Amino acid sequence: MNIFEALREDHDTQRILVDSLVKTEGDSNARDMLFKQIKVELQAHATAEERHFYVPLMGYDMTQEKSRHSVAEHHRIDKLIGKLETLDYSSAAWLVEAKKLQHLVHHHLEEEEQEVFQLGGRVLAEQEKRALGTDYEAEMESQREALSS
Repeated sequence: MNIFEALREDHDTQRILVDSLVKTEGDSNARDMLFKQIKVELQAHATAEERHFYVPLMGYDMTQEKSRHSVAEHHRIDKLIGKLETLDYSSAAWLVEAKKLQHLVHHHLEEEEQEVFQLGGRVLAEQEKRALGTDYEAEMESQREALSS
């Protein structure tokens, strides 16, 4: 699997999780479980993607600005997750912030897939795309394990 295929697969998972999260209600086991799961997925993804996609792309003039922008969006997502952690699941504010997270995640993933992937596809060689995909998947597995324990 190349880097773009691996990222798209994880993007699909993130969309499903964040969309499911905002459909939960109150201080429920479902909300708790989904929030913990999306938190792990987003944090693991950000780390793996930055190391095995954005760092290599920053080496090219054509992709440097978009890469930096995407990394900045990862930090905005982290801040929203942090804010959600401080709020009670049953508060109205929690759902408001969860919907902000949903919007930002969807925006971020669409921007990556529509803009960054196109540019990245032009600067990365086929062999590099495959190697980055392998490295990304291994990093995701490692990050998921570390964050879940």
